[in-house]
Amino acid sequence: MDCRKCGACCIAPSIRTAMPNMPLGKPAGQRCANLNDRNECTIYGKPERPAFCAGWQPDPDVCGRSFDEAMKNIATLEKETA
Repeated sequence: MDCRKCGACCIAPSIRTAMPNMPLGKPAGQRCANLNDRNECTIYGKPERPAFCAGWQPDPDVCGRSFDEAMKNIATLEKETA
């Protein structure tokens, strides 16, 4: 699956490690400060990008068919792994 660039993976999950513009990490449901208006990661490919983000891959079972479905699926995963 190719990324739809919906941004759900940069909004729905929590990220517990510090990163540029978010020194305390990112709470679940909050848009990442490093996601631009085109839903592109401004630290993509840089060493300061969290390992969690670098390991994320688009998957139809997680991303679903829409932004809303992706948000719901990722929120469920967030609760199951908290």
